[in-house]
Amino acid sequence: AAAPDGFQLAFAERIAAPPAAVYAAIGQVERWWSPEHTYSGDAANLSIAMQAGGCYCERWAGGAVEHGRVILLLRDQAVRLEAPLGPLQGLAVSAVLTFALKPEDGGTALSVGYRVNGSASSALDKLSGAVDGVIGTQVQRLKRLVETGKPGP
Repeated sequence: AAAPDGFQLAFAERIAAPPAAVYAAIGQVERWWSPEHTYSGDAANLSIAMQAGGCYCERWAGGAVEHGRVILLLRDQAVRLEAPLGPLQGLAVSAVLTFALKPEDGGTALSVGYRVNGSASSALDKLSGAVDGVIGTQVQRLKRLVETGKPGP
């Protein structure tokens, strides 16, 4: 769903690994986030401090950025970040990225939601398609990392 003042994205994947493995992998963002969607061009510069208030940050010799902040952790169940990613940060929007994990048939049902709200002048509906592609790519990379040990195809 998308409108000038906000959009909501949803992704669902079944991962052939227990929730504990998926939860642990989320905290290793440097292993699965695409380097093309970083400021430094190197995903090794990313980290998530897996604690309430923890920084989802990128640090490199030429700068640093706080991509988000951990606002909820439920071990092996959920990770929620307040995270206006990329160009959204400059629009002063509110953005929440949620990873929800449930055991299912010996694996994990992963639901990822991204909800972004701001003023209508932000024209968020025009950005929603690109953001959908970026987040969808990251979800696929996370799934591949957990299942194969490598995020790429």
